[in-house]
Amino acid sequence: MYDNSLKYRWDNKNVMDYAVNEAKLEGKLEGRLEEARKIAGELKKEGLAVEFIAKTTGLSLEEVEQL
Repeated sequence: MYDNSLKYRWDNKNVMDYAVNEAKLEGKLEGRLEEARKIAGELKKEGLAVEFIAKTTGLSLEEVEQL
């Protein structure tokens, strides 16, 4: 009985830890993407080529053109 309870707690902790780590990773990726968009927007205002901006920021051509 005790072993089952302990296993249940460990399983729940692992699920929660996984969810927290995934949320942190997703937040970091969103932050990086937002920063890349911000930089791309500034470069576009300066008149740099869309292809160059896409290549240096990692954004797609379509995404840079929409900025």
